[in-house]
Amino acid sequence: MSTEDPPSQANTVVIGAGAVGCSVAYHLTELGAEDVTVIDQGPLPVTGGSSVHAPGIIFQTSPSKIQTKAAHYTSRLLSDAGVYNEVGGIELARSEERMDFLRRRKEWAVSYGLPEPQLLSPEEVTEHLPLVNEDEILGGYYSPTDGRVDGISALQWYISESSADFYGNIEVTDLDVSGGEIQTVETDKGRIDCGRCVIATNNWGYQTGQMAGLDLPIAPVEHQYVVTEPMEELSDAGFSVGDNTTGLDVPGERSIAEYMSEAPHRPVGRDQDHSLYFRTHGDSLGMGSYNHETLSVDPEEMGKNSEERQASVRGFTEEHWTQPTHRNRDKSAKQAFDELLPASQDLDYEVTENGIFVFTPDGMPAVGETAQVDNLWTALAIWWTHSGGYGRILAEWMENGTPRLPSGPVDTGGIHVRRFEPHAGEKDYFVDRGAKRYEQVYSIVEPRWQPDDHRRLRTSPFYHQEKELGAEFYQSGGWESPQYYEYNEDLVDEYEDQIPEQDGWQGINRSPIEAAEHLHTREKVSMFDMTTFSSIMVSGEGSGEFLQQVCSNDMDIDVGQVRYSLLLNEGGGILADITVVRLDDEEYMVTTGGGNSPGIHGGWLEEHAPETVSVHIEEGAKSTIGLWGPKSRLLLQRCTDADVTDNGFSYFSAKRMYIGEVPVIALRVSYVGELGWELWTPTEYGQRLWETLWEAGQDLDVRPMGGGALSSMRLEKGFRLWGTDIDTDSNPFEAELPFAVDMDTDYIGKEALESAKADGIDNHITPLTLDDSSDIMLSGRPVLKDDEAIGYVQASNYGYTIGESIAYTYVPSEYAEAGTSVQVLCEGETYDATVRDEPLFDPGREKILR
Repeated sequence: MSTEDPPSQANTVVIGAGAVGCSVAYHLTELGAEDVTVIDQGPLPVTGGSSVHAPGIIFQTSPSKIQTKAAHYTSRLLSDAGVYNEVGGIELARSEERMDFLRRRKEWAVSYGLPEPQLLSPEEVTEHLPLVNEDEILGGYYSPTDGRVDGISALQWYISESSADFYGNIEVTDLDVSGGEIQTVETDKGRIDCGRCVIATNNWGYQTGQMAGLDLPIAPVEHQYVVTEPMEELSDAGFSVGDNTTGLDVPGERSIAEYMSEAPHRPVGRDQDHSLYFRTHGDSLGMGSYNHETLSVDPEEMGKNSEERQASVRGFTEEHWTQPTHRNRDKSAKQAFDELLPASQDLDYEVTENGIFVFTPDGMPAVGETAQVDNLWTALAIWWTHSGGYGRILAEWMENGTPRLPSGPVDTGGIHVRRFEPHAGEKDYFVDRGAKRYEQVYSIVEPRWQPDDHRRLRTSPFYHQEKELGAEFYQSGGWESPQYYEYNEDLVDEYEDQIPEQDGWQGINRSPIEAAEHLHTREKVSMFDMTTFSSIMVSGEGSGEFLQQVCSNDMDIDVGQVRYSLLLNEGGGILADITVVRLDDEEYMVTTGGGNSPGIHGGWLEEHAPETVSVHIEEGAKSTIGLWGPKSRLLLQRCTDADVTDNGFSYFSAKRMYIGEVPVIALRVSYVGELGWELWTPTEYGQRLWETLWEAGQDLDVRPMGGGALSSMRLEKGFRLWGTDIDTDSNPFEAELPFAVDMDTDYIGKEALESAKADGIDNHITPLTLDDSSDIMLSGRPVLKDDEAIGYVQASNYGYTIGESIAYTYVPSEYAEAGTSVQVLCEGETYDATVRDEPLFDPGREKILR
């Protein structure tokens, strides 16, 4: 740690010396980065950010694999550093619904490799946590490697162990961006010219981003924590309050830092039914609450340290502790704690605070290089729980081009800072969505839950027709996307014998209409709104050569030819799967999914394009209809003079043509495994395109089809979905996509693929079908062999055409052979299943090539 003024130049500047910034700096230097400078507006190590007012509890288990993996890495790193108390963590159930949820917790833990997760009886809970009122609980979930990090000691360890230079009491006043690239970090102590910069300011993330012209959707929120006076029931614990911060510069109330540094001697606990958590602080008890209305903080008004308070701590609001202000909870925090921990009922509090932390609109971190400013990276919306892991992931990404942990590559689609939609940076939007995520922190969120605020932000030209047809809209990337249509309710009776009922958790927010749309499309013809999918136009001198450098497949294709390919990172992980259409000698259309694809995948292509090549991301510029089913050719031929016969319009080819008066780029491709086309047209023509096809197909019983049917149909055919079956933690050989890889051409990631192939591919994706159940499995649930986890469910649905429940999983090679018997653990039930060859539907491709 340095006490001098910062340098005038550094290769890397990390802004923020809290849990995340220190972790990033530590891991960068561990990987060999030199000349790393870390600065913070507060004193070191007690900066005044959330890292030093937080109680440091680490519960590792999450439905998200990357969150669980990042948390586990954090716990191991800090345990080895000697700043982690591995006392275990117990999550309590005070309702049957929560007990079911805890069973899910155990299943996720098994899937993602956490050691020895256990379900406990009430008696077993109170053996670990004798302060808990046994009569109030139904049981618990125990993770023995959960615990608590000593925040101040951990920051001191990072600073002492890293070769980076750390500077406190340095205020960043501006970020100088020129030519689309970060140039200088300006501070009140001078300028620091830099090659790259990391924003790790968490609560101040929005303000820091604004200095570079970025609207980062980082919403600060208050939540409450108290520490009781010493308790006789905890008198066996050690006590060192008063000595923990001796010699340290502590902004605001020193007692907060003192008590947060006091170690627990019993497991940390959570009562999620009432949005509460707790731990011991020596002989005192700490109690935290999300059980109050959301207390959002204006992201532009975070402020600074003062003698009276830490910058990220607000005054305790007693009404939120004693009154039930959370709209989904009928008891206040005080009342619920009094019932659960009766010994705390009449105690005074030594420490009270409303501490601040942050949420993004989807509740996940914002990590990676920004799209707008080269070499400007973010590591935001990260708690102590995941800080070590994300510091390692980002450092690997920055130094080696591949985000990874020691356990292997990780999927960054759900955490990438580029995933946010164009509207996400509007302050009212992200503050409201952040407030909702706060509200849901300990809530049981149903499968396929949809928000009810900030809707109809983005609608396709077909929206009004879809609404008239009774579309049930799901929001994706701000788009309103039909999941199914009430118009098709009559089909449920027609196909009743092929649609098994789905009960319990798996059946929530599902409709049998989705199944009926699936079966109808297999027999007749349907129209699917693909407007959320993205087209990226690549043109100019050297376009073909450029695409060859970034695409894993051979891009030597003729005009009018379509080719499926992958984009890979330097480690061979799958950044995207794309369809490339050659429209002219130096003009190509690249199509990919919606959601976060435009920002992540389109931005990646823009970055790598040479000056002679234009990359134009057409998010929302085209509206698209998927016309699929055995009668699709008959319908299409009625609407065009173009030859759409198999000889005149072969599979995986494209044409510019007219549908009525509407100009389209038609691709003969199908994501459902049936004869069909994707019809792309400028948005202003979209409504007429829908009307033309709809009117021409009435006697053919043309129907609208939603995303539910798309999901089940693509799984029957074995078509991959980026972010679900394939992502940056799998390579093309593991994903069984060798046809999308040409080892005779050169492209990003090829060297890594050659090494992987030479080492041998040990993991493979494969479909399973349940032996004697029609239940739909849920993602993240363990796949077992001889009671040992060998994988987990990546994607699942019922195959209404083949009449079997399908689950896709990656398993070690020795279990990937068709006929292998396995089990799937889901919702506390063990299902027998069998590994199958793919595709499960139409293996001879007779349907799609007819």
